[in-house]
Amino acid sequence: MKVTDVKTFVVDCFRTNFVFVKIYTDEGITGVGEGTLEYKEHALVGAIEHLKNYLLGKDPRQIEKHYHDIYRDAYWRGGVVLMSALSAVEMALWDILGKSLGVPVYQLLGGKVNEDCRIYINGWFAGAKTPAEFGAKAKEAVKKGVTAMKWDPFGKNYLQISNKDLNTALECIGAVRDAVGPEVDLLIEAHGRFDVPTGITIAKEVAQFKPMLLEEPVPPNNLEALKAVRDKSPVPISAGERLYTRYDYNELFRLRAADYIQPDVSHAGGIMELKKIAAIAEANYIPFAPHNPSGPIANAATLQLAACCPNFCILEIMYSDVDYRKHITNENLIYENGRIKIGDAPGLGIELCEEECLKHPYVEHNLRHYTGALTDIRPPKTEFYF
Repeated sequence: MKVTDVKTFVVDCFRTNFVFVKIYTDEGITGVGEGTLEYKEHALVGAIEHLKNYLLGKDPRQIEKHYHDIYRDAYWRGGVVLMSALSAVEMALWDILGKSLGVPVYQLLGGKVNEDCRIYINGWFAGAKTPAEFGAKAKEAVKKGVTAMKWDPFGKNYLQISNKDLNTALECIGAVRDAVGPEVDLLIEAHGRFDVPTGITIAKEVAQFKPMLLEEPVPPNNLEALKAVRDKSPVPISAGERLYTRYDYNELFRLRAADYIQPDVSHAGGIMELKKIAAIAEANYIPFAPHNPSGPIANAATLQLAACCPNFCILEIMYSDVDYRKHITNENLIYENGRIKIGDAPGLGIELCEEECLKHPYVEHNLRHYTGALTDIRPPKTEFYF
């Protein structure tokens, strides 16, 4: 079997653009992957073109060799653009291998540990601006069976936060806690906003609401700063969506800088790299909670890892998306009691509809985190999963 072509599909999805990869072979078997890289799509497409030159004519089933050689020969190793391109391609290669053998990818990685996986939702807050609006939307989500939810209540603050804005954030968290009751898990997102003393203050202030975790309280560039917050935090700390490969994670584990790890299959190196990261975390008794706010193919790939990783804890997923998400792939998610069933179709268990993807070409979108527009992530016509 040989690779004959590699194509990229960039699909507008209102808040960003999905970036999908499809690899074709001379035996008619194709594989799909996703490297969705918010706001840097052009750079990612260019990086994938470089990988195409390497892959043409190669046997797609030699996944470990291709990963090793691509990573080695890049010379400028790591970084989100290269690793997102490599992640997307690696996913597609696993999809091809699974299909060629007639088994799901998780079967190639040791088989199922979990028949389903617990989820927490992101994006449930779309359009909310006030604490009362957050509370109302949270209540509606719980009525649909949600048992865990995440959001960033910190507005457009960066590094520090005023007492006024902190009080508003705490009112927002309080409104959500009151709306959902004590049994629903709340995950508080900080998007790497704050300096160390502010991160510590926030961790102490949010403790009253008993959150499951506080995510990325400081920027990702300095893991000792993250450890400084964790050492004084009364709530568990999570991090890792902006760490790439097991080499970055090795330092996080050495420092014990986080209580939960959140590698992203679209950015950290793909399926096998996350399996290796999860294994090191398992040896350190650290839960594996993948970052996964992207598209349907990344979700399908992450579900393969949820199936086969013993220390898998909880999976992020979007609560809703553009209404045409259901047309660009054959994604068919089965939810029950705050969990997703893990299927057993060959490969990743998902196919890309090229024609539908082409109907929604690239549209430029920009980062909203520091503009006060963080909740403006959905168009008026929205498809809900629950």
